[in-house]
Amino acid sequence: MPAPLKLVDTTPELPEAADAVVIGGGIVGVFAAYYLARRGLKVALVEKGRIGAEQSSRNWGWCRQQNRDARELPMATKSLDLWERFAAESGEDAGFRRCGLFYLSNNDEELAGWARWRDFALTVGVTTHMLDSAEASERGRATAAKWKGGVFSPTDGTADPASAAPAVARAIMKLGGTVHQSCAARGIETEGGRLSGVVTEHGTIRTKTAILAGGAWASSFCRQLGIRFPQASIRSSILAVSPGAVGLPDALHTAAVSVTRRGDGGYTLAISGRGRVDPTLQQLRFSPQFLPMFLRRWRSLAPGSLEGLRSGHESLARWRLDAPTPMERMRILDPAVDQRTIRLTHSRALELLPALKNTSITAAWAGYIDSTPDGVPGIGEIASVPGFILAAGFSGHGFGIGPGAGRLIADIVTGDEPLVDPGPYHPDRFRKSAWGKVADF
Repeated sequence: MPAPLKLVDTTPELPEAADAVVIGGGIVGVFAAYYLARRGLKVALVEKGRIGAEQSSRNWGWCRQQNRDARELPMATKSLDLWERFAAESGEDAGFRRCGLFYLSNNDEELAGWARWRDFALTVGVTTHMLDSAEASERGRATAAKWKGGVFSPTDGTADPASAAPAVARAIMKLGGTVHQSCAARGIETEGGRLSGVVTEHGTIRTKTAILAGGAWASSFCRQLGIRFPQASIRSSILAVSPGAVGLPDALHTAAVSVTRRGDGGYTLAISGRGRVDPTLQQLRFSPQFLPMFLRRWRSLAPGSLEGLRSGHESLARWRLDAPTPMERMRILDPAVDQRTIRLTHSRALELLPALKNTSITAAWAGYIDSTPDGVPGIGEIASVPGFILAAGFSGHGFGIGPGAGRLIADIVTGDEPLVDPGPYHPDRFRKSAWGKVADF
């Protein structure tokens, strides 16, 4: 896989039983397991491939409150505190820094939208600074351009996608939990109508609680259980450049291109929202529910290829528990890079930030962003399968809010006071239309 990712040694033997089993070793899954282990539960985390190998290592690394939808903002705020505390609690480094996030624009409508968000954020105790033309142009002097305005969110920051999920996995094992790579969960067992075990390719773990944090695979897994979870994946392509650029902001967004400093001193470059829609039967099945989202975002999306069918993550097939599943045939989703997007991203970045001409492209990769019809994740216990908790559909926001989502999942499992109101995230809402409910940002 081309996306940088640190390796982590995990537990070789499956336990016979656990208090909870987490399915999926992305950032949400590892944080859910971490907070459960911190409460003294015996936790097993199973991952079909490598910890953090899919979208959790393929994103920008932004951990932001700025421009969050009102439903996600409370979790984003809590997540920043949890990111900051994680290193002190665990002794592990996820690369988190409150470097601040910086936005620039020459679009009056966009600036007005940011100003409205600033006014809303003040009502919930979040501070962000609108910048006038002189302030934006001075802070953005690395662009050598004049700007109408901007915004700076000083308490937001970034973490390192290459090291974050592996760091949390190590912390789980320090607490006595077990983590299992190359161990696909094929399905579940029930007893008396309630979940009683998780069936993996290497054996069954007896448990009364399972958390599905399967990312882009979640809907097809739910289908095996008779659970309808509308989900669609967008293929996003980004690139990394070498160290060598001096004087750039740590994290900068413009409509043309966004840049983020990586831990090695290089930068990640991307075009916000741009992606390919690879047609699959699952996409067709859920297309009516995604119409409001498509009408909001269509300018950033383009038709894709047969990558989705090749990858198998959006299959409508039913699979057996005693035979290899699509997840074992595709251990890590590593879709083809959209080279046209990579070329456009790089050229825009060089035009915006001349200092990047002192760098070279070191890698380019693509990943599947798992989305819901309203752009807000689904988190909650499924009534038809007591003991089964869904945590998926993070719509490109999962990395930043991963700690808060994991903590909320732990609260749901243990019955503790929830970190935030879980109501806006519950999957039951997908029974209704998303018209008028699509996330603004």
